Amino acid sequence: MRSTRRQFLGAAGGAMMLGGGFRFLSALAPVSAEEAQLHPSLVRLGDDIEPTVRLLEETPPERVLEEVATRIRNGTLSYRQVLAGLLLAGVRNVQPRPQVGFKFHAVLVINSAHLASLNSPGSDRWLPIFWAIDRFKSAQSETAKTSGWRMSGVDESKVPSGSKAREAFIRAMDAWDEEAADAAAAGLARACSRDECFELFARYGCRDFRDIGHKAIYVSNSFRTLSAIGWQNAEPVLRSLAYALMKYDGENPSNSDQPADRPGRRNAELIKKIRPQWQDGKPDAKATSHLLSTFRTGSTEDCPAAVVEALNDGISAASVWDAILAASGELLMRKTNILTLHSVTSSNALRFAFESAADPQTRLLLLLQNAAFVPLFRQAVGKMGAVEVDQFEPATGEEKHTVDEIFETATHDRMEAARKALSYLDQAHQAEDLMRTARRLVFLKGNDAHDYKFSSAVLEDYYHLSPDWRNRYLAASLFYLPSSGAPDNALVGRIRSALGEKGA
Repeated sequence: MRSTRRQFLGAAGGAMMLGGGFRFLSALAPVSAEEAQLHPSLVRLGDDIEPTVRLLEETPPERVLEEVATRIRNGTLSYRQVLAGLLLAGVRNVQPRPQVGFKFHAVLVINSAHLASLNSPGSDRWLPIFWAIDRFKSAQSETAKTSGWRMSGVDESKVPSGSKAREAFIRAMDAWDEEAADAAAAGLARACSRDECFELFARYGCRDFRDIGHKAIYVSNSFRTLSAIGWQNAEPVLRSLAYALMKYDGENPSNSDQPADRPGRRNAELIKKIRPQWQDGKPDAKATSHLLSTFRTGSTEDCPAAVVEALNDGISAASVWDAILAASGELLMRKTNILTLHSVTSSNALRFAFESAADPQTRLLLLLQNAAFVPLFRQAVGKMGAVEVDQFEPATGEEKHTVDEIFETATHDRMEAARKALSYLDQAHQAEDLMRTARRLVFLKGNDAHDYKFSSAVLEDYYHLSPDWRNRYLAASLFYLPSSGAPDNALVGRIRSALGEKGA
């Protein structure tokens, strides 16, 4: 079912229609900012959530949006329940193998969809969640056809007691012992706090470069969603996460020296050379520029070493993150493809983990690993263009560029759209106006999980960059954000039909 923008927005032309809102959503009560924030204590995995999980699991794809919409309209299903049900149905029905990606994006993208909801007007907040439901049903069907996999119950005889769960998990992960890690993950969920578990999973999520950063992405996104729906739902999620982190090909990594593991092993030793007071460093834009230059040509050894030198010279970690995020955005500008996109989204996940972890050693490992991931992405991409994120010029001319014009230009010239965006942002315009349009274009045009993952990552990290770098970083995102001239997706029309609105 495909509807034109005129049909389901009832307005004319391009980005102007975005300002009118998605009127068909008026059939549902708006999601308040308070409800979208989700207090963890409000959602329990039990009799109140199992029906939602089963609804998502058992309803045919062609009916699931309609069934969910009906329950939302009659007040028997809330935003909180849908979000919790999505995550739990995803980990129970979608296998994170053979790659932590592809169909498993149905799980990876849930937090991104939630972030898109949080940052949208109340009237729009259902759209990303309905999109995620549709994505889950596709992944569930694909898993059923290819492997028939579903998460089985844990072997209770092997679940370690509370006092032994942490050591058992570390031992299993270090040995890449999948069965032992599954049981230990269940033990962690039952005995340890979210923060205790996050420290462990964050370290193992960044230890290797397999699956182009998806392991780190899954760690951050799953814990972020658990923070929203409640830690009482953690056990199946942690088991799925441990299973994903165990993915490797060939010989057991504990008994071999594979390229994907070498940076992590080197960086674990390199941490010892960093001064104890590294967290007291000062911001330095020149140091960021120097690091960015290193990231353009340096190896997986050079880049972490440059970070260590900067920290020991009294440079703040924030300035290092400026360089890492800018380098990731620059890779996207130099060659826009699935690899450079994941340089951006994995950097977002690793930065979040860095900010969330408490152990200084965990934080340093995350920082150095991200510094090593940038050249790994660069090497994987191969030949690229020569554009530099700190050197490209804003668009010239006396006319003042508008948000509508920027996204229309992106339809045919991404570089010029980035230049116009930089001019717009440098003229002290509100970045939120550009972001608001970007989100709505994702809702209207997005057809892939990466549209949600990328936009949520970039729009979030804008606020984590220093003022010297944030405008250029956001402007660089025009190389991937949906343009206003891109084809509309079919799903918005289907949601409109599910909510019972007749054609305009």
